[in-house]
This record gives sequence, structure tokens and C-alpha cells, in this order.
Amino acid sequence: MITISPFASEKLKALLAEEKKVDGGLRVFVQGGGCSGFQYGLLIEDDAGDVDQVFESNGIKMFVDPISISYLTDAVIDFEGSLVGGGFKINNPKAVSTCGCGSSFTV
Repeated sequence: MITISPFASEKLKALLAEEKKVDGGLRVFVQGGGCSGFQYGLLIEDDAGDVDQVFESNGIKMFVDPISISYLTDAVIDFEGSLVGGGFKINNPKAVSTCGCGSSFTV
């Protein structure tokens, strides 16, 4: 299961409203690339795909494909407000190491 912090949830609700997708959700995925081998991705989407697992945390639906879920189990999506480097962050207990910016990881 993936969890969204209350603060990140409020930011995501605002984004969903802004995109006029209040019935949509957040696609959370992992793809190859970045400094450390894998990188995270987040997208606002209308619906889940045919093979996606659907989770809900703090009022936000999440759509996760079967391969990504194996890398993201027990991860927490948070939001850090900052003038430099702020934004959504994924705290992933499966990540053995991360790059300096925190957007890519190794398992």
C-alpha cells in the first residue's frame, strides 16, 4: 500500500480541482532512468488502466501498474514546501540509495 500524507493530499486535491479532474486520481509509477537507475513519476489522470491497482489514501485515488507496485510498497508521498527543491517527494523504504536531488533511486 502507498500512503499520501495529509499535506500532500491537500495539494493534490487542489491540483485535481484545477485540472477539472475531481473524480480522477494520481498515477504513481517507476521507470528506468535517473542518476541511480530508477525514477519516480506522478501524473494526474481521469481513470485507472485495465491492469492498475487502485488505492486510496487521505481522499486521493492512486493508480499503480503491477510492476511499479513492487517498487513502491509502503512508500509515502509527501509535499515539501520550499523556495528551492520543494514539491512532491516519495519516501520509499525499499530504496537502498537515492541521488542527491532525491528523484531517482536504487533498490
